[in-house]
Amino acid sequence: MPELELLRADHAEALLDFEVTNRAYFAASIPDRGDDYFANFATRHAALLTEQATGECFFHVLVDAGGDITGRVNLVDVADGEAELGYRIGASAAGRGLATAAVTQVCALAAESYGLKRLRAQTTLDNIASHKVLTRTGFEPAGDTVLSGRPGRRYLRDLTTQPTPST
Repeated sequence: MPELELLRADHAEALLDFEVTNRAYFAASIPDRGDDYFANFATRHAALLTEQATGECFFHVLVDAGGDITGRVNLVDVADGEAELGYRIGASAAGRGLATAAVTQVCALAAESYGLKRLRAQTTLDNIASHKVLTRTGFEPAGDTVLSGRPGRRYLRDLTTQPTPST
């Protein structure tokens, strides 16, 4: 299984490769990052590291034995004991339980290392895999939303209690 690592400067090349390789795959189920993201990746990566240093966000990558990134799990907008969870697993690693394992691990980090009490997440209604990951990892539906013009669902996870595992 790939190792979950907090984002570092030396992840930049592998992270850009991950994003470029999986761009079309991700765009099928989540809003595309846009051309500017890729054209200005180095600047964006440096900005993420600066933001992470403030404690406002925690960006994680899944790194395999060869140094390739297979996924990301991020906590953003950290404030008042809460954060927004976002994640993506590359096409070549999808369907192997990596998202569930990584989200479970980040939930533990959020509670134990980052001092968070609650996480929020959201996904489009047609992203069935993401709904399964969220419910398997203890998130509960918390209403409907719209994501880049697409219908979606919001989820909440109380980190002060242990979730009941689901399948």
